Amino acid sequence: MQLERLIAALGPSEVVRRAPVEIRELAFDTRDVPRGALFFCVPGAHVDGHDLAPAAVAAGAGAVVVERPVDVDVPQLVVDSVRAAMPRAAVLFYDDPTRTLDVAGITGTSGKTTSAFLLRAILDAAGRRPALLSSIERRIGDQIRPPALNTPEAIDLQRLFREMLTRGNDCCVMEATSIASSKGRLDGTRFAVLLFTNLSQDHLDFHGTMEDYFAAKRALFAQAEHAVVNVADPYGARLAAELPNAVTFTPDDAVDAEPKLRGRFNRANAVGAAYAARVLGADDAAIRAGLEAVDGVPGRFESVDEGQPFTVVVDYAHKPGALETVLREARALATGRVLCVFGAGGDRDREKRPLMGRVAAGLADVVVVTSDNPRSEDPAAIAAEIASGQGLEIELDRRAAIERAVAEAGEGDVVVIAGKGHEQGQEFSDRTIPFDDREVARAALRKLKTPA
Repeated sequence: MQLERLIAALGPSEVVRRAPVEIRELAFDTRDVPRGALFFCVPGAHVDGHDLAPAAVAAGAGAVVVERPVDVDVPQLVVDSVRAAMPRAAVLFYDDPTRTLDVAGITGTSGKTTSAFLLRAILDAAGRRPALLSSIERRIGDQIRPPALNTPEAIDLQRLFREMLTRGNDCCVMEATSIASSKGRLDGTRFAVLLFTNLSQDHLDFHGTMEDYFAAKRALFAQAEHAVVNVADPYGARLAAELPNAVTFTPDDAVDAEPKLRGRFNRANAVGAAYAARVLGADDAAIRAGLEAVDGVPGRFESVDEGQPFTVVVDYAHKPGALETVLREARALATGRVLCVFGAGGDRDREKRPLMGRVAAGLADVVVVTSDNPRSEDPAAIAAEIASGQGLEIELDRRAAIERAVAEAGEGDVVVIAGKGHEQGQEFSDRTIPFDDREVARAALRKLKTPA
């Protein structure tokens, strides 16, 4: 694409060193700058992309998008916001893929991933060719790829949408996060349907307040042709009142299927997926087949079974509302006690830590607070904030904490290992070590069966 066409679309306030240039690709990361790329100098929290312009040009960038002129000898498009310019350029460069690709977005605090797996299965049963962008995996054409950002940056996202069409997908099920909404990653994306699951405290380190968090979710619905909203959730009821044409549901609504996923919260996910699928034309037979085809989602209330007389489940719950939901479901399953192992991530919303401690203390019989992904924070300080005033046991070694809970469990008990779910690593400031709660729990269970 000729640079002049992108100049016309972006409407920069100034073009420095204007010259005819053919743009072959878009880029925002100096680690991936194809020759002939238009490079976006995004100001970040830790690194200002303007400082990287010389490296991008050295790598082959043919022009740059900036908020102020920089010292490079290529055309420079000066705009008010580089981040806002990225989706506009990407939609144009990749020929507006969501004009023809039906995108089914799922937004909310909890349930996005499970709902995405269910909805994709329904659309597959309906004869569609759905792609998937989730926090667990990506499916594009006949390829399964590991995840990166939950919701990719605008350039990557529009490029992926175009690739989906090229590889034969006619629709895409994706998680749409509030942070991505606030950062404009989803600008220019058309949602054929957007499903709202629920809203509870999370990401306040980014959004500041629950009102701002809700506003980020609410803003996405301006891009949706159809909205499907869980009105059993208070924020969902509020959202539906602002969207008079929304399709609404509650977890108690009838669905002619017998989903294999356990729990009332998964009932809500199944109903929401069914309603979203109907909007996209799926019939009852496809809904039934899709819902009944999903027998589990990695790290979402996932059982670890080595023949023990008690239940062990691993779940991604890492915020107060999600932890409460999982522990209540564990209580419903237990004929004995509920034991809970959990922590909280470092460099994330600190306000939720004591809330999670109170939830666990109130709903579990035995609680072991441990390390999650401490990142740059002191694990002991994080655990102390969780346990504040609750008198909870602390074992910072996550493996030892899991082993302790499993060793203490008896017949009819339910052990909940919460926070990391499908993750296969534990993040510290300078390294990520291999760690999978499911495998650690499995090893602990096998150890119980091994004679001393």
